[in-house]
Amino acid sequence: MESRRPIPLYSRKADQSVDVIARLAEPARIECVGPIAVRFIYSLRLIAVHEHARLDPVAELSVRLGSVTAASASLGLASAIARFWPEDIQISRFCCRAMTHDEATIAAMVEHACDRRRREFENLLAGLIRPARVVKLWDHAIELVVAESHG
Repeated sequence: MESRRPIPLYSRKADQSVDVIARLAEPARIECVGPIAVRFIYSLRLIAVHEHARLDPVAELSVRLGSVTAASASLGLASAIARFWPEDIQISRFCCRAMTHDEATIAAMVEHACDRRRREFENLLAGLIRPARVVKLWDHAIELVVAESHG
């Protein structure tokens, strides 16, 4: 009688897939990104609340960010994202420390812009947004970083 080796239920590759799925199931935390990305995610949430209430967010955004220039740059990037994103952006509640997948991607975009890592920014959005639109998002993200840096 020939002895048979048991077939492993999970291969290393399967384990890696399980790890990826587990990480996707666990939401990203807002405290894991830099200050400019955090401020922008909260700005997005504030803009969403104001849009839902049919109010203009400029005044409150300017007060919260401490700068009309930063508020304008935030609104510019938020508007560009809303135009170019392939579907409606999923936003968490203002008080929530967990980020949606959209917010985590947007936070990563801002982080890459903060670090002037254009290639990583483009790679992050490859296949999600058309290349010509990625260039426009990069420009808006850089405007935000400059406005936030100059306070």
